[in-house]
Amino acid sequence: MVRDNPPRTPADEPGGPPAELDDFDGRMLELEPDEESPFLRGQKRVPVRRGPLPRKAAHRLKYALLALLVVGVLAAIAGFTYRYGAHSWRFRLDSSDQVEIAGLEHVTRVQVMEVLGADIGRNVFFIPLAERKRQLEEIPWVESAAVMRLLPNRLKVQVRERTPVAFVQIGSRIALIDRSGVVMDLPAGSAKQYSFPVIVGTGDQEPLSTRAARMKIYDTLIRELDSEGARYSQDISEVDLADPEDVKITVANAGSEVLVHLGSGHFLERYKVFVANVQDWRQKYQQLESVDLRYDQQVVLNPDSAARAAPAAAPPQPAPTEPAPKSATPKPPPRPKRSR
Repeated sequence: MVRDNPPRTPADEPGGPPAELDDFDGRMLELEPDEESPFLRGQKRVPVRRGPLPRKAAHRLKYALLALLVVGVLAAIAGFTYRYGAHSWRFRLDSSDQVEIAGLEHVTRVQVMEVLGADIGRNVFFIPLAERKRQLEEIPWVESAAVMRLLPNRLKVQVRERTPVAFVQIGSRIALIDRSGVVMDLPAGSAKQYSFPVIVGTGDQEPLSTRAARMKIYDTLIRELDSEGARYSQDISEVDLADPEDVKITVANAGSEVLVHLGSGHFLERYKVFVANVQDWRQKYQQLESVDLRYDQQVVLNPDSAARAAPAAAPPQPAPTEPAPKSATPKPPPRPKRSR
């Protein structure tokens, strides 16, 4: 019986590789996949379709379009609101009853409506509030004014009036004046009574700046005279501010009036010298018309009457003088009541 010989392998050949390597190669061949694994990255690049703009630019464009849309909607709403507010009858000021005015005492409603009368029948949104405020403040008694819209169809005017501090004589006219130098006419038909000195020495054509500077001197004078509680300002009937370096006051004393020169300062100190010695001076001289207290070492009595009595061709006679007495705290004389 003939035995078939098995096929020879490389391991059986003389000098061939060992049998273990042959088995290892067989196992390696069996591990090779027959088809491509789904978990391996493809060797071929797949083309990606891209838009005409980069992604970041596309997002920016989208936000810009959205913002533009919002702005357009808001503009449309604003335009509709403007047209409605400008043309609707609901916002029309139909009569003076729709104007509320507060703060009036000396200013009349008629004076205010002379300024606002042109706005009757006008839309409240088209009334120039700043211009009306300026016109109201041109009324002498008005110190400040505020004009406000009260929707839908009303106006409110708040007036702050000036506070007078003295009478002022301008020519032959007597008026009131405030601390800023603004002159106000006496209110017609007012029941309020004022008790102020009369300021003289100011002209009708005098600018407001000059009057304001003089009123600062007046305010200092009154404040000093009343600083210690004696209320000496109530003794004064007239204040002459024509010369800022020589403030002159007219004082009612013992049934007559005396003109007192106080200079440009130390008003209280000098006036106390006058009050402390006026009775002695009246006893020494038959008639006391004026006293000059501007000098530290002496007091000049009746300087104005001595100058008036001197002949025109002769030099004026010197007025009697006395050494300056020490100031004291006298008992204030009775104060006359002044009113206009």
